[in-house]
Amino acid sequence: MSLKQIYKWAGLIAGAAVLLVVFMTTWYTVDESEQAVVLTFGEAEDGITEPGLHFKMPWPVQEVEKMSKETFSLDFGFDEEGEEADKVTMITGDDMIVQADLVVQWKITDPSGYLFASENPEQVLFNATSSTLRGVIGSSEIDEALTSGKAEIENEVREDLVRLIEGYEIGISIIDVRLQEVDLPNEDVRSAFTKVTDAREQKQSKVNEAEKYANQMREEAKGEKDAIIQRAEGDKVDRVRTAEGAVSKFDALLSEYQGNESVTRERLVMETLEEVLPEADVYVMNDDGDTMKYLPLQQQNQPAAPAQEEDGETEQEEEEQS
Repeated sequence: MSLKQIYKWAGLIAGAAVLLVVFMTTWYTVDESEQAVVLTFGEAEDGITEPGLHFKMPWPVQEVEKMSKETFSLDFGFDEEGEEADKVTMITGDDMIVQADLVVQWKITDPSGYLFASENPEQVLFNATSSTLRGVIGSSEIDEALTSGKAEIENEVREDLVRLIEGYEIGISIIDVRLQEVDLPNEDVRSAFTKVTDAREQKQSKVNEAEKYANQMREEAKGEKDAIIQRAEGDKVDRVRTAEGAVSKFDALLSEYQGNESVTRERLVMETLEEVLPEADVYVMNDDGDTMKYLPLQQQNQPAAPAQEEDGETEQEEEEQS
């Protein structure tokens, strides 16, 4: 075979190789769980998220980078073997040492930013998570971190971390933040804190009981006060009515008195004597000492004596007078 033929066959083989490379690099597929970004001479274009077969210019003009669309988890507080790491130890706002476990769920939402905004976006996310959690724990007291303040700390970490990652523009979006656990570093400290917590709860229980008793006594006193007021109001009404009755009686008596003064005066004297001396025999005398009249006040309300006795008494009185 001549040299010319060798060159010819070499050219044909090279051309076929080039055609094969062009054919193999002008199309690509994107899976449902993937997203892709096309690079034209190393510069990123818009990301592709629709699954299926796609075409592009052959390599080296364009190339494709594929990334997952799944949700990733960053476990802050454990190393790769699942053991607690020293880096989770932090100081609270009241200078107490605690350990915290945090899980951050995130996704790649901007493939070009994820590829080119940072050399290691996951490390940036880890550092941002550490900084945010330490800052929030550092501004909280240990009671809040270990008891009722966990939910508030978790929400604050989520808000601060989302704002921080959005400012970095590394193509990552925070989906959720879960504060798994906040605990004290050793058993002795846990035991001491448990005793303090129990004492605080017992104190609160006593305070609640005292407030309950105070409320009960306050309600009883209020009820007694209302009862006294009601009785006073009743006595007031009775006295007013009694006074009004006395006034009405006096007005009626005054009217009679003004109409016939002497008769009314004598009647008042008789009624007063009857009330003052209910069992006495009363004699009404003239000023000269002679017997004027016998007024048996006691017998006014008694039944009358038989007629024969009255006649005898009358005859006896006439004899005495003669």
